[in-house]
Amino acid sequence: MRICKLGEDVLRQKCEPVKPEEINDEFRALIEEMFDTMISANGVGLAAPQVGIAKRFFVLMSDDDVRRVFINPEIIKTSAETSEYEEGCLSLPGYSENIVRPVKISISALNEKGKPFVINDADGLLARIIQHENDHLDGTLYIDRGDEKTKQEIIESFKRKAERQAKKLSEKEAKKASLQAKLAAKKEKK
Repeated sequence: MRICKLGEDVLRQKCEPVKPEEINDEFRALIEEMFDTMISANGVGLAAPQVGIAKRFFVLMSDDDVRRVFINPEIIKTSAETSEYEEGCLSLPGYSENIVRPVKISISALNEKGKPFVINDADGLLARIIQHENDHLDGTLYIDRGDEKTKQEIIESFKRKAERQAKKLSEKEAKKASLQAKLAAKKEKK
């Protein structure tokens, strides 16, 4: 699966809930593919919009190595106590920032079989990953929770990179068209 990068519209969309009838074998295969993508990219979480799907679900594997699936998650409680921790994101490769989040959370969701579950008082890395991935479902990135100046620098960096890539692609297409025109002209001469 291709991981969407900052600047792609799907990362800023509020995702639609997953309908019960959508939770089937095909959906579970998609979840496995997301786990494979996440692991091969050295990530600890991956939300559906990061792979171009504007639906409310994400996968994660915290420091306990348990694969967890959260469909239509809802954070039902957060602690008043917060902590700061360096976060990165597969959609913003090469960047990280210290982000303040609640230390503990409680969340309800459906698992990959469509069965409801609740995790009460998740803490540590698990709580942090859940909050980070859940933000993706509302079109929020970790840079939205950090320093505004850093956010603008990262956005500008991604814009410049996208412009360079677009220019390269345009030049490649122009060369290809020129070569095709030369070949066509050569054929006409024969």
